[in-house]
Amino acid sequence: MRVLRASAVVLTIVLATFPAAGPSLPAVAGPTDPEPVSLVTLSVPDQAAMERLVATGADLTERVRPQADGSVQVDAVVTDSQLAAYRPLGATLAPKAAPQAKRAPTAGAAQDQIVIERAVWFKSRAGYFLSVEASSSAGGEAALSVSWKGKRGTSGQAPLVPYVDVGSYLGHQFSTPVPATEQPQWVTVTSATGGKADAKVSEWPDGERPDRNRPGYQKDFITQYMPPAQLNQRVKDLHKRYPKLTDIITLPNRTNGYRRHAQAVIGTPPGAAIVATSNAYGSEGGNDLGVELVDPGAADRPLRVTVNGKQVSVSLATDASGKPVSTAAQAAAAINATAGSPVRASVYQNDPGQGVLAPVPLTQLTDSLKAPADVSRAPARVLALRVGVHRDGSRPGVLAYAQEHAREWVTPLVTIETAERLLRNYDRDPATRKLLRRTDIFIVPTVNPDGANYSFYDFNFQRKNMTNHCPAAQADPARRDSWGVDINRNYAVGSLFDGYFGASTNCLSGTFAGPAEHSEPESRNVIWLAKTYRNIKFAMNVHSYGGYFMWPPGAYKLEGRVPLPRPSKEQEAYFLRSARTIEQAIAAERGTVTWPQQTGPVTDVLYSAAGNSADELWYDYGIFGWDFEVGNDIWNPETKQWEGVGFQPPFEEGHQEALEFASGLISLIGVAADYREP
Repeated sequence: MRVLRASAVVLTIVLATFPAAGPSLPAVAGPTDPEPVSLVTLSVPDQAAMERLVATGADLTERVRPQADGSVQVDAVVTDSQLAAYRPLGATLAPKAAPQAKRAPTAGAAQDQIVIERAVWFKSRAGYFLSVEASSSAGGEAALSVSWKGKRGTSGQAPLVPYVDVGSYLGHQFSTPVPATEQPQWVTVTSATGGKADAKVSEWPDGERPDRNRPGYQKDFITQYMPPAQLNQRVKDLHKRYPKLTDIITLPNRTNGYRRHAQAVIGTPPGAAIVATSNAYGSEGGNDLGVELVDPGAADRPLRVTVNGKQVSVSLATDASGKPVSTAAQAAAAINATAGSPVRASVYQNDPGQGVLAPVPLTQLTDSLKAPADVSRAPARVLALRVGVHRDGSRPGVLAYAQEHAREWVTPLVTIETAERLLRNYDRDPATRKLLRRTDIFIVPTVNPDGANYSFYDFNFQRKNMTNHCPAAQADPARRDSWGVDINRNYAVGSLFDGYFGASTNCLSGTFAGPAEHSEPESRNVIWLAKTYRNIKFAMNVHSYGGYFMWPPGAYKLEGRVPLPRPSKEQEAYFLRSARTIEQAIAAERGTVTWPQQTGPVTDVLYSAAGNSADELWYDYGIFGWDFEVGNDIWNPETKQWEGVGFQPPFEEGHQEALEFASGLISLIGVAADYREP
């Protein structure tokens, strides 16, 4: 079963040295300033509108949710102008409390047949909750509701929400688990046309319970959010301390680096301005350059460009009266035709450039990067920490990799906490010794270090890497927060280039797939590990936020909703059985639960994500590829609503997420330790 879910979130950044994005959006931004963004909840009238929103390449989070009135809510990172562009699709800012109108029964409809596919309860720190999934022979037009009875004579009732995706009816479920006073025991699902079914309620996640009484077991090694340099240092420190249990693997593909070409907007945008861009990166001399537009002070002078060291001087053409007459397009062409020019030029944002330029004093170019000087601008080497007693390919391998999406600050902490626990407890805990003797573990805390640095120091909502594939018309400095490639759309199975849905060809889109499969070093590094270490049988791609646990297939073709091949029934059962055990370990940490309706294949529980890494690992390498979306929703007893946690929650919350999902990741390693080839 699939669920779409969201709620409004206000983002708070804890580290005072890092800029925070506020929830409000100014009406305009300057010609060199990116338009500010906010994390908001959008409401669209139906699933078809949701598909159109995805097709635009909108920067959607993994928190999406259908409503009982047929609408869909989704968290999204948007600017004011993007919000205006989405309104024709029916997207509006969602109200805090979603409408819960019931679907009216179809007049004269015959009694339908109801099948209850799953009815489960779970207990979190906030109490008991019920989740029900059912299907009707009448499809998505059926109006279903659930009544339940629980211990101590308790009872309740709530409507089910139909879900129809690309014309395919996937069933009914609660949009979110509903609270129950006591443990629910029996449910009855009824249809407005007379259909009825009963079922006993079972416990969720009902996996193997972790041993929590292990004397001397150490955990909790995370004290703050960590940018890439700190993550790499932790990897090196662990290897230095535990050389007999670890190796450091330097992945072969260098990243772009935390660097950009220096730029300046010269003139009066949009029509009478040029964008000057350095040939060299800003950190390699581009930031030292300057461009000026000069009035020659005489009549009938030609347009002329001179280069004097780090200064580019554009002497504007004049008419018979001595008035400057050079247009932006002419000046840009003249700069580009000048031999030895250290800059190239374009008109501002693809304007025709017919406006006449006025003189402008010397303007220095800048790459606009704000990280301290000790943050390297050079292409980065991505590190993997290999952990295990037998690091020779003879044991089942587990790959844990995080931060494909730069803004997901909690996810690297999950991997570091896991590594610390495995190594520090090896000498004192028999269960940990078993894991390290039976498995071969590969941990990559940050797949996308360049984007992560940009998220920490420049633009905290950065999703993509820092490779700019945009043409000049889309590469002015006001667009700099939108450049880059979505690494988790850049893989080679079920990709956009193969006709699958859920990625974009627009270089400014949040889901830009890049110019080709594996165009980015970050995705090539992940696949290099799979190719090189063929003993890897399990992989966990750690993402945030929303509280999901997913596996392939992760993409479908839109026409006909044709997904990648589903795993066999035996494989699907193994995915689910393992998930329940792993989710049990997560829940045991502090009582938050990954919902049953958010556990399953990506295409069933979220949306189509063309070109994601788990699909390539599964279909090309036979690796059981899972995805965490860390950050389970928190129930607010005062508002009686589930509340999301965001990409960068206050560290107190992020710390707890790291601890609980590290427990889940160690449970996955336990699954691998017990794995036997079929």
